[in-house]
Amino acid sequence: METYLDIALIITSIALIAIVVLQSKGAGLGGLTGSDMGTVFTARRGLEKTFFQLTIVLSVLFFVLTLAAVIASKAG
Repeated sequence: METYLDIALIITSIALIAIVVLQSKGAGLGGLTGSDMGTVFTARRGLEKTFFQLTIVLSVLFFVLTLAAVIASKAG
């Protein structure tokens, strides 16, 4: 069971990293590092809202899988 949890954690972490990188608004590496601070904050719409919600779901899933992996490693 620990192997399945480890695989699920790896897949979830890769998906979480990918979705966070896709959310960057700026062009180039400036947007990834947060140096593009001159933008006005607006409401999320369309694909941006979907990415935001997916980030929340993946974060919660990652947290739950991490807790399950810790509990499984202590039980076995």
